[in-house]
Amino acid sequence: MESFQLQRSYLLILSIGLLLSIVPGLSVLGAEPPLKLETLIEEAFERNPEIQTAKQRWEATKATIPQVQSLPDPVVGFGYRGPDIMREGRFQVQQQFPFPGKLGLKGEVASQAADQVSKAYRAIQLRVIAQLKVAYFNLHFIHESIEVVNKNLMILKELEKTAEVRYQVGKGIQQDVFRAQVELSREMERLTSLEQEQHTITAELNRILNRPPTMPLGKPEEPTLTSLPYSLEELTNLVKQQSPLLQVQAHGIEKSQSSLALAQREYYPDFTVSLGVMQSFRSDELTDAFGMFGIKVPLYYSTKQRYGEKEALANLEGARKNYDAVLQDALFRMKDNVVRVQRAVRLVKLIGRAIIPQASLALESSMAGYGVGKVDFLTMLDNVLNLQQDELDLHRQTTDHEIAIARIEEVIGQPLHDYPVAKD
Repeated sequence: MESFQLQRSYLLILSIGLLLSIVPGLSVLGAEPPLKLETLIEEAFERNPEIQTAKQRWEATKATIPQVQSLPDPVVGFGYRGPDIMREGRFQVQQQFPFPGKLGLKGEVASQAADQVSKAYRAIQLRVIAQLKVAYFNLHFIHESIEVVNKNLMILKELEKTAEVRYQVGKGIQQDVFRAQVELSREMERLTSLEQEQHTITAELNRILNRPPTMPLGKPEEPTLTSLPYSLEELTNLVKQQSPLLQVQAHGIEKSQSSLALAQREYYPDFTVSLGVMQSFRSDELTDAFGMFGIKVPLYYSTKQRYGEKEALANLEGARKNYDAVLQDALFRMKDNVVRVQRAVRLVKLIGRAIIPQASLALESSMAGYGVGKVDFLTMLDNVLNLQQDELDLHRQTTDHEIAIARIEEVIGQPLHDYPVAKD
C-alpha cells in the first residue's frame, strides 16, 4: 500500500511538472473573457478626466483669439450744462484704437498659445495612454504569475505528501517534509502578494478609464513582442520632428517671440476718437456737433514699457532653454527605452528557447531520479523553484518590452502598433 502511494505521488508530480513545462500559460482557474487593449484605449480617449480637461482647456484657449483681436469697447456718454436745469445736453461716443499692428500681434500671441495648448492636449493623451498600457501589461504579468504560482502550489503539495510518505516508510528524512512545508508557505505568501497587486493595478486601470475602482476586469490578452521598426537615428529625428512635448516648447518660443514684438510695439501710442453732439432742450434743435482726437502718450516708458520688454526677453530666453531641456530629456527617455527593448528581446529569446527547455528537462530528470532514489529531495525541489522563476522572468521580460515600447510611443508621438488614434 505504501509502495502504491509512493508510485502514485511520483506519477502525479511528474505529470504536473510536464504540464508546467510544456504549457506554461495554461490557466488553472478557468477561462476568463479577454481584456482587449484597443477597447481600453478607445474608452480612455472618451472617458479619461485628464484628457477631457485638456480638451476643454484647448477649446477655451481658442476662444480667446477673436477676443484679443477685437477693438476695445466704445464709451458712450451723456451730460448737460448751463445755469438752468437741463438747458443744454451733450451726447458723446468715444472709441480707442490701438496703434496699427498691436491687435494683430495680440492675435498671434493668442493663436500660438492655442497651438501650444493643442500640443499639450496631444501630449496628455499620449501620457495617459502610456499609463494605460503600462497598467495593462503589468496586469497581464500578474495574471500569468498567479497561474505559475498556483501550478507550483499543486506540485509542492504533492511533494509534501511524497516526502511524508517516504519519511513514514523510512526512505526519507523529516527535513525534506519541513523544507516542502516552508516552500509551500512561501508560495502562499507570494500568491497573496500577487493577488493584492492585482487589485491595485485593477484600481489603477479603472482610475484611468474613469470607472469605479472595484469594477472587475478580465484577463489581458497574451502580448506579442511589438517590433521596433526604426533605428536609433530615425527615432531621434522623430523626436525632434513630432514629439508633442517638444512641440509644446516650440510653440512656447513662437509665442514668446510674438510677445516680445508686442512689448516693443507698446512704445507706440494708442489713439482715441470722440464724436458728439449738443442739443438745446428749449428749442429741441441741435446747436453744435464736435469731434476730438486724442493720443495715449507712453510717458512712463522707462518704468513700464521698458520693463515689459525686459520681461518678454527673459521669457523668450527661458522658453529656448526649456526647449533644450525637454529635448535632452526626450532623447534620454527614448534611448533608455530603446536599450530596454533590445535587452528584453535578447532575454526573451534566451529564456524561452534555452533556459526554460533546459530547466524543464532538469526538472523531469530529477523527478524521475527521485522516484527511484537516485536524486535527493532538495535537488528536485530546487529544480521546481528554478523553473518557476524562469517562467516568471520570461513573463517579466515580455512585459518590460511592451512597457518600453509604450514609452517610446509617448516620446515620439506616434504608435508603433495598430492601436486607435486620438481624434481632435
